[in-house]
Amino acid sequence: MRYLHTMVRISNMEESLDFYCNKLGLIEVRRMESEQGRFTLIFLAAPEDEASGRERKAPLLELTYNWDPEEYTSGRNFGHLAYEVEDIYAFCQRLMDRGVTINRPPRDGRMAFIRSPDGISIELLQRGEALPVREPWASMPNIGSW
Repeated sequence: MRYLHTMVRISNMEESLDFYCNKLGLIEVRRMESEQGRFTLIFLAAPEDEASGRERKAPLLELTYNWDPEEYTSGRNFGHLAYEVEDIYAFCQRLMDRGVTINRPPRDGRMAFIRSPDGISIELLQRGEALPVREPWASMPNIGSW
């Protein structure tokens, strides 16, 4: 058995690709459209998984866009996606600079949470050991739910 992908439904393709690719830093490796099924599937890989994702060897994030509008309930009951980052403070600062709300700041130097435009919780984890606790992160409150 091999883990293939996690699927999340999206309501706005442009907004979601801006978030996942331009802000979070994932890379589109494959796209499939189904006229009959009336949907588009977009497969994204983390930067370090791009090559193996194109070869279908790395786990991917599948964004599913249904052409007929549907209202999706909160992604909180889905759980969350998780990505390991090189420097949690620098990564969160880059997201904030791009207008992303840090719902659970990395106060501990190890973990943060953000949400996609469709309400999917995304956990960011520091690679290796936690970084030393530092401001302004240590004093930042949670914003909304994560």
